[in-house]
Amino acid sequence: MDSTGLAATLAVVAGLFGAVQVAVMGKLGERIGSLEAVMVAAIVTGVIVLPILLVARQGLGGLGETLAQPWWMLTGGALGAAIVFSITIAGPKIGTTAVVALLIAGQLVAATLIDRYGWFGFDRVALDAPRVLGIALLVAGAALTLKK
Repeated sequence: MDSTGLAATLAVVAGLFGAVQVAVMGKLGERIGSLEAVMVAAIVTGVIVLPILLVARQGLGGLGETLAQPWWMLTGGALGAAIVFSITIAGPKIGTTAVVALLIAGQLVAATLIDRYGWFGFDRVALDAPRVLGIALLVAGAALTLKK
């Protein structure tokens, strides 16, 4: 499998796992509390990733260089926590399908702005009519998934 195929496969797997995460975190949040569920998720993530990092990098790898990076690169963890917190609360209220659909719609809108304006050092990507139509259709579709 070439690198594009691997990247595409990983993206699909992330999508599948993301939907499961919405459902699981919603139930855990209902049982133990939303903030507590987010903390459990953070701890479990650390317990899984730390040994992998230690084995793969034979130590802490590039973690020592973290504070030398631009401040905005350090927001990823906070943004991840906000995402997990949001899905933990939203899942039981509006359903897994609606959460995932709205999450994807929001991600697509933000990604389009990132591409269009070259934020965070990415190359600029033109915003053409097919892209705008695709975003509008996805946002409309996401809105249709809300429970009544």
